[in-house]
Amino acid sequence: MTISLGTASLPIFQSALANLAHCLDKAEASAAARKFDVNNFCTARLAPDMLPFTAQIRIACDAAKNGTARLGAIEAPKFEDNETTFAELKQRVAKTLAWLATVPASAIDGREEADITFPVGRDKTRTMKGEAYLKHYALPNMFFHIVTAYALLRHNGVDLGKTDYLLGAQAAA
Repeated sequence: MTISLGTASLPIFQSALANLAHCLDKAEASAAARKFDVNNFCTARLAPDMLPFTAQIRIACDAAKNGTARLGAIEAPKFEDNETTFAELKQRVAKTLAWLATVPASAIDGREEADITFPVGRDKTRTMKGEAYLKHYALPNMFFHIVTAYALLRHNGVDLGKTDYLLGAQAAA
């Protein structure tokens, strides 16, 4: 069986974000059990010069929605990037998943050789072929920010394990 660009992208973005949503639910339960405000997670960082937890969630969502949009040459929804609460971050993930569910794989299939131009930094762009963009930029970028969010929650005492991170992979097997 041949793997298409649509099946190599959409289900991966969706399961990774669903796993992130699961981790956010566990973080919320952890905060309640330990009797502290779940919003304390929003400013968490592992190092002073890294982006906070809120940015990790935003960028993970943007990597999935913008990656999908670029691959399919379709318009991605615009989010304001103004989430400051845990509830707003959970809504961001939910909105991204809802939009991804509207994109048919056929919008992406066959675009393996399409030129994808995307921003890198504030004032530069890069162009890659569709398949290379998915494999070497869009998916790794999303996973980087999801893993960072996972690490921030784990570092702050949320009882998460590898099975929480790979929840969607278990369901797909």
